[in-house]
Amino acid sequence: MGDPKYIQPFDSGVIPSPDSACPFCNIASSYAPYPPAHPPPSSSPALDPSKVAPSTFIVLSTPSLVAFLDILPLSHGHLLLCPRTHRPKLTDVSPQEAADLGMYLRLLSAALVRATGVPDWNVVQNNGAAAAQVVNHVHYHLIPRPEIRASGRFSESFTMFGRGVRRELDDDEAAALAEKLRESVSSVLEDEAMKGKL
Repeated sequence: MGDPKYIQPFDSGVIPSPDSACPFCNIASSYAPYPPAHPPPSSSPALDPSKVAPSTFIVLSTPSLVAFLDILPLSHGHLLLCPRTHRPKLTDVSPQEAADLGMYLRLLSAALVRATGVPDWNVVQNNGAAAAQVVNHVHYHLIPRPEIRASGRFSESFTMFGRGVRRELDDDEAAALAEKLRESVSSVLEDEAMKGKL
């Protein structure tokens, strides 16, 4: 896999031209890459959620990938991770994009657990309309799964793979959560560097 991008000198690269009909391409082209270990402050115009409608809350932005909060989350912390370049299905991504996706799925998973305090989560990836892919741009869902049985909240619906009640993302809540997730990504990277995993 080579040296991970997050420990090399950071090259912001060129943002690829979007497929104008694709909402994920519009997000990718609207938010410049930044070093994941050193995200800009929430007040930075680089992270302005109103650059794209509906508001987009960026969690990770590298030269090849972007991660952001789902606008109709299945649970608190539901993230999407996708390549910047328009790729309809997983088989369309380049080998380097596939390596980057795998590396950041692991790091985002650790950051998600750290930020939400929820130790269980799903990673879901759909390919094609028959497989429930709604946006025709390859993406992974990282979905925290709080234990509702242990809490006694038996009346809550358990949403799985699009089933159940979904509510719109609250902008104020989302801004705070996205900031916490960016900080968690940074701290996971710092912890791994200290352990010599990188």
